[in-house]
Amino acid sequence: MTTETTETPKRASADPDPETPAAAKRRRFSASYKLRVLEEAELAAPGELGALLRREGLYSSHLSKWRKQRDAGALAGLTPKKRGRKPRPVDPQARRISELEKETARLRHKLEQAETIIDVQKKLSRLLEQTTESR
Repeated sequence: MTTETTETPKRASADPDPETPAAAKRRRFSASYKLRVLEEAELAAPGELGALLRREGLYSSHLSKWRKQRDAGALAGLTPKKRGRKPRPVDPQARRISELEKETARLRHKLEQAETIIDVQKKLSRLLEQTTESR
């Protein structure tokens, strides 16, 4: 028993599907934009604040967050912060220690090579002495 499914051919359309929303992107607001919106919000009459938020596509939480940032450090608080891990400060002593450890490891390797060469030379010298004595 075979079952066949018939699919309706999809029409090639240049129009995007209205049911599928576009992928959202993180919005970034400049410090000057934040200040301008905050000034407009403070000058807005009662009832106009909602219209301002709808016009700009913002939430009231944006305003409260931006006010806290402005009060904490003026423009420095309003500049966007870099996301992710913060780089560790470079400690000059730690860098020097790692350089010295690398140099110590390199010198130990050279010392081992030199000791091996000296041991081989000693053995060769003993062999040559034994052969000259036996002749």
